[in-house]
Order: sequence, then C-alpha cells, then structure tokens
Amino acid sequence: KGDSEQEVRQELIQSLTNIPYGEVVEVEQELISEGLPEQEVLKLCDVHSAVLKGNIDLTTVKKIPDGHPVDVFIKENKELNQLCQSIEQSLMELVSSEAVDIPKLVLKLRGQFNALFDVDKHYQRKEYLLFPFLEKQGITGPPKVMWGKHDEIRELIKGSIELLQTEGISRDELIASSEIVLRPAIKGVMEMTTKEEEILFPMALDKLTEADWYEIHKQQLEIGFCLYDPPTKWKPSWVEGSELQELNKTAENIQLPTGSFSVEELLAILNTLPVDITFVDKNDKVKYFSQSPERIFQRNRAILNRDVRLCHPPASAHIVDKIIEDFKSGKASRAPFWINIGGNLIHIEYFALRNEKGEYLGVLEVSHNVSVYRKLEGEQRILSYSK
Repeated sequence: KGDSEQEVRQELIQSLTNIPYGEVVEVEQELISEGLPEQEVLKLCDVHSAVLKGNIDLTTVKKIPDGHPVDVFIKENKELNQLCQSIEQSLMELVSSEAVDIPKLVLKLRGQFNALFDVDKHYQRKEYLLFPFLEKQGITGPPKVMWGKHDEIRELIKGSIELLQTEGISRDELIASSEIVLRPAIKGVMEMTTKEEEILFPMALDKLTEADWYEIHKQQLEIGFCLYDPPTKWKPSWVEGSELQELNKTAENIQLPTGSFSVEELLAILNTLPVDITFVDKNDKVKYFSQSPERIFQRNRAILNRDVRLCHPPASAHIVDKIIEDFKSGKASRAPFWINIGGNLIHIEYFALRNEKGEYLGVLEVSHNVSVYRKLEGEQRILSYSK
C-alpha cells in the first residue's frame, strides 16, 4: 500500500515468470465470476498485459500448420505491428523537426490509419467465429473482456481518422492530439497482438477441436482478412477430397433469366473479360473483384468486406464519397474517368447497380486498358489470333 503503480508493476514482473497461459485465463474468468465490474477487468487487462509480456510459458503451445485460422491471425498481427511501427515513425517525424510539411504528413498519417482500421475484420473474426466456440467450452469471461478492448481500439482509430480530417490542423495541435488518440490507438493494437499470441491463441488451440477450426476456416472469408491474403488453403487431415468437392457444389448451376452456368464457368468468364471488375455492395463494402491475367489495379482478398472509402488514397476519398452519395440518391448512375499509367490510357467507369424496382444495390467499378484501341485503323476482317 502506498507504492506507485510502476513499483508494483516491477515487483510483479520480477515475481511472475514462466506463468502458464492457461492460468492467466483462469484468473480473468474467476474475477468476472466473482462480480468484478467489466470496466475494472478492462483496466486490469492492461496492467497484466504489461506485467506478463514475455513472462508467459509458451513451451507447450501446439504447432500451427500453414493456412490454419490461428496462422492467419498471427500473420495478420505481423502486418499490423509493422504498420504501427510505420505510424510511430511518422509521428517521430512530427516532433523531430519544426520544418516538417504538416499537410503532407497528415495525408500520410490518414492513409496509415485508414489501413489500420482493417484490424476491424481481424477482431470480427475473433468475435463472431472464434469466441462462440470458446463460449461453448465455458470460457465466457476473457472473450467478453477482449471484445471490450476491441471496441476501445476501434473508437481510438476512428477518433484518429476524424482528427486527421481536421482542416488546417497545426503542428502543435497534432503533437498534443497524438498523445490523446494517435499513439494510444497504435499502442492498443500492438498490445492486443501480444495478448492474442501469448494467451488467447495458445488457450484456443488447447480447447477447440480440429472440426471447430475447420468451421472457422470455412466462414472466415465471409468477414475478410486484415492486411494479409493467405496464400495457403488449410484443411484438416480428415477432410477427404470427395467432401471438399461436395462443399464446393453448394453454388453450382447458377440459373439466370437468359441461361445458366456452373461456378467454374462463371469464374472463367469473369476472369477472361479484358476488364477489371470490382463490386461494392449497398453498404459500401467491397464484396468481389475479378482476377484477370493483366489486372490494372492490384487487389487481394484483404480488401473484401472493407469500406470502399478506406481502399482509396485519402486525397481522393471525397470523390468516392460523392459518387456513392449521388448513386444512392439517384442523381447519377455512371461516372467515367480516364488516366495515364505507365504510358497506358486507363478508362475507369463506375456504374450504379439497381434492381428492377430501381432500388440501389451497389457500385460496379470497371477498369480497362484502352491504349490498344486508340491505335486501331481501318478494319480487320481476316482471322488473326492475338498473342
């Protein structure tokens, strides 16, 4: 009693070494069961994270195969930590020189925090896919506490984005605000990666069956990935090829008013078209992109279910907002642009999608390299194959 918080932390760090990860979960669960208010548990969560970092015994953690949901979470954490370190470097630029170009730095930070909000999908996969399986095992407290921390981090990132949209913000204002929202946001993200890798994931690997993980694996694409697109498709050893084929038949034989085709045929059609297609739904989330061989703008599955505004450079975000607003209101239905990239003329057009009742369904972005068409002269009536 009477000791400073820092002294208490140091004493705990010295005494708590090689703590089994399971015991940390048990203590948290017990505190909640005894009626400790959630806000108090959230505060303790921060303290024990600082105290236990690097002191938890992970020698018995199960091996994780490539592409496993936990492997994906950890690879995303690596990307998140790298992004947070880049943001910290940007903030160091802010304080290191009074001559720093503030508008340029603010634009850079806006792009970085827009990317950081991708962590929302990482957290949603935990909340809606992983936590329900833990709760079935009777582990209800820690997921609830962690979800609370997710919400705190989300609010800090949103607050950071709003701050960075302030017109004419000064260097002094930015320095002061960075300690209130910007740095706490990246600190929260980085501390959460530690909590996951040292406590949550080892415990989940012990509690969940391979069948549980396969259910999570099958559903994770519906929510989307965070800053990382898994190159490896994982499947448990007990899943036979015939079962996988059966799972893939669920959407075969798509019937439309003017014909039908299989999923395989549809994919071949969409990926053979000489244009890039990206579909954004009525809630402004990216839901699909084609994979043509000569894609103009690179995409990966990490953008799926992401707000389309966060997929564009901050300098053009207001244009995206305007297009969506006018499409939704019915003021416009098409928005064409053309730009030069690497000596090629690229035509980009946005189309409002509506159903037969005129109800708004979303936006279709179509990008096309039209350079070759500008060079055409006369006619070509003789068969000649393109390379």
